Order: sequence, then C-alpha cells, then structure tokens
Amino acid sequence: MNPRFSLTQRGRNALLAVLAGALLASGAAWRGLAAEAHPSATTASTVSTPIAHAIAGGRDSYADVVEVVSPTVVTVRAQGRARVSPTQLPFGDDDFFGQFFGNQGRGPRGQRQAPRTPRQNALGSGVVVTTDGYILTNNHVVDGADDVNVDFTDGQTLSAKIVGTDKASDLALLKVSGSNLKAIAIGNSDAVKVGDVVLAVGNPLNVGQTVTMGIISAKGRSTGVGDGSYEDFLQTDAPINHGNSGGALVNMKGELVGINSQILSESGGNIGIGFAIPANMAKHVMDDLRTKGKVTRAQLGVTVQGVTADMAQSLGLKQAGGAIISSVGDGSAAERGGLKRGDVIVSFNGQPVRDTNGLRNRVADAGPGSTADVAIIRDGGEKHLSIKLDEAGGERIARRGDGEERSSDKSALGVSVAPDKNGLVVEGVDPDGRAADAGIRAGDVIVEVNRQAVKSVDDLRAAIKKSSDKPTLLLISRNGNDVYLTVKPS
Repeated sequence: MNPRFSLTQRGRNALLAVLAGALLASGAAWRGLAAEAHPSATTASTVSTPIAHAIAGGRDSYADVVEVVSPTVVTVRAQGRARVSPTQLPFGDDDFFGQFFGNQGRGPRGQRQAPRTPRQNALGSGVVVTTDGYILTNNHVVDGADDVNVDFTDGQTLSAKIVGTDKASDLALLKVSGSNLKAIAIGNSDAVKVGDVVLAVGNPLNVGQTVTMGIISAKGRSTGVGDGSYEDFLQTDAPINHGNSGGALVNMKGELVGINSQILSESGGNIGIGFAIPANMAKHVMDDLRTKGKVTRAQLGVTVQGVTADMAQSLGLKQAGGAIISSVGDGSAAERGGLKRGDVIVSFNGQPVRDTNGLRNRVADAGPGSTADVAIIRDGGEKHLSIKLDEAGGERIARRGDGEERSSDKSALGVSVAPDKNGLVVEGVDPDGRAADAGIRAGDVIVEVNRQAVKSVDDLRAAIKKSSDKPTLLLISRNGNDVYLTVKPS
C-alpha cells in the first residue's frame, strides 16, 4: 500500500462519519425536490406558501372626475366652403394660357364660370354649459362654417346652430335642440394656481374622446396667435393636440377652468406647452352672446407699454412692472378721468397691474359705463383716480351666426380703432367687414368722415350714422399720404 494513502483507525472512523453525513444531506435534498414535484407526498406542516396582500386605501385614480366630466364634452364637426380668390387660379383670366389647359373654368361655349369652391372640414371639441343645449367651443373651429354637427358620448349626433362668435377671444357659442343634457360645472379660473393638477378632455386627431393629465404651468400668458386681441391664457402641460380645440380643461372637482385653444409646437404635435382660455373670460363671452348677440368690452382710451427694469430705474420706481401711458386719446375716458402721458398704472380696481396684457383684459371685463379705481405713479408719488369707462366701439367684436352685425346703429365698419393725435388709428380689420371691402388696412389713420374730423369713437359713430343710406367718404392717412375711400352702407 502506498504509504501516502494509508489511514489510521481513527482516520478511518472520521472518514466514515463524513460520508454518512453527506449521504443524509443528499437524501434530505432529494426528498425536498420530490416534495416540490409532488406536494401531496408531503404533509402540510412541511410546506410554506407566501401570500400577497393589496395596498389598502382604494385606487389612485381620476376616474370619478372623468365619469362626471366626460358626458359634457362633445366632438364638433364643421363644414364650410373655402374662400378662393382669382389669384389662386393658375393663370387668372389669361386666355392665352387657357388654350393649353383646356380653358379650365369655362363653360361649353367658352364663357367664364365661377370656380367651384371646395368644401372644408374642421374637427374640434366643445363643452356643454347648459342643460338646454348651449355649447362653448373655439371660434377657429367653426369660423366660416355653414353646417355644424355635434357628437355626444352616448352616440347621438345633433345639428348645431352658431349663436355667435367672438374672434377677439377665439370663442364661439353653439346651440343644439335638447333638454336635460348633462352640463359641466363652471369653476373660478381666477382661483387656479400654478401647480394645480388638471385634466384635458377632447377628441384629439379624431381618435375619440381622450383624457390627459397635467398641471397648470403658468397664468396670464399671451401668444399673439390669431386675432390676439384679448388673451389671458392658462398654460398647461396636459397633452393637447389638434382636435382638442374647444374641449375642457377641468380641475380635480370636475369644474371647468379653461377652454383648450392653442398649442406651441414646431412639429404640430404636443410638446407639453398648451394654452386654455380661462373659464371666467369664457363665461363673460357666453353670457354676452346669449343675451346681447355681441360681446361688449370697456376701454380707457390710452396707449400703454410695459415698464422694463431700465424704465423703472429712470422713473425712480422700486421695481419693474405696471404699464406706462405713452398717449391719451382726445375725449377718451382716460382724458376725462385725468390720466396723463408718463403716468404708470400700477393697479386697476385694487388688482396689481403686472403687464399691459393683464391691464387690457381687466379694463375690458370691467364693463362699459362702470367706474374704475385706477392707481398711478406720477412724479414719484401714488395717486388714485376714479374713471368712468367707455365702450370699446368701432369694432365688430361679435357676429351672429348668419353673418349679420349686431349693432344698435350703422357705425360698425368692421374695424378696431384707437385714438391717435391725427385721428383714429386702425388696429385691426375684419376681412368680412365693410371696411375691408373698401380697402382699409391695419395701420391706416382715419382723419375725416364725410369731410368732418374724427378724434374719438363717438365722433366716428356719429359721422357714419349721418350717412344714412349713402356711401361714407373717409379720408385716410397711409404711410404719410392722404387718400379718400368710400364705404358702402350696411
């Protein structure tokens, strides 16, 4: 025997003990495997089964809010004819080129025919605001439409009438024939705070009603897109896409706090920057359209600009903010109330003025004929003035669904104007109004009406009213040149 592998008796005993332990261990392991393969072969006392427990407290969900809001949000489908001008035809009226293109647009004998106007379809969303069928949506959803239908979540489709539109706020009011409809609760958008959780409900890209969640990212935003006259947007990162326009932005109580209106995106899709018209502004527009057929707003009659840090330092102000008056219209509410060029408006009816956009919206909402408390900084000191506001006139703010201007007189030219040292400067022109037909453009200054100088909106209205059924003669100053234009009677 090789001495390297020889064992003493004691060593043999130890080795046998180790081998016996290994055999016992392997047997136990085999029995364990067998028990897993055949549980019935073991007793209950040798098996341990883990039990999973659900988290107590119910689900973390917005389903209860959606259940209340969902039936009040509808899909709006609008159809209308696109406006085609002669310049959109390939070669206009040129008969020479027409020979080579089959004289398109001509009848069998060569007579010119009116071009066929293509139909355009628009898709958006809307919110039922009364149980008898009034629906808020965006003006750009139904602009130019002659046929509007509304799809409800229960599957029914109803024809809708356009009660009125307001381009300045991009809102429109529709009416369907119905009763006992589910209407949304309108909340107080002024109480909304940055960081509040909100849900956006609408029909994006025609995929069907969709709910998205986000927060209020900012307040008091102005984008300048579209008409841009009265903007006070709530900004949200709740995903909004094409088709969401006119839909609801709601808080966690299921209250309407905004009407979704715009997105900011280079691609055309959602990137987390969306804008909604505050519910308080929407309610004002809705109430005016229902009761008056038009939206009335107030004005001070001043031109203002924001106060920058450099301006604040120059004026000796403690901080930037407010609105500095650069001009005061003759005969305006501002002039009558004592406002002067160089005054800085720091509060309006007790609310701080942070920028020109906020000031304009507060003045507009105050209502014509109301008296406002205007706090100003003049010569380093604060002063309060009581000013009776004028109505923002000379502007076709709202129109009826049939295109008829709603005005108590014939002064509605379809322009928005502001007092200027030489007359009334045209700030905006309704493309469907009488002024546009006459060739009036934004930036023109109306100097005279029927050979009479005009310095205020009241002057303009009175002069046009005297025209009766005759064309109105306007003297316009444009780029330093004077030109006469005639406006046909309404």
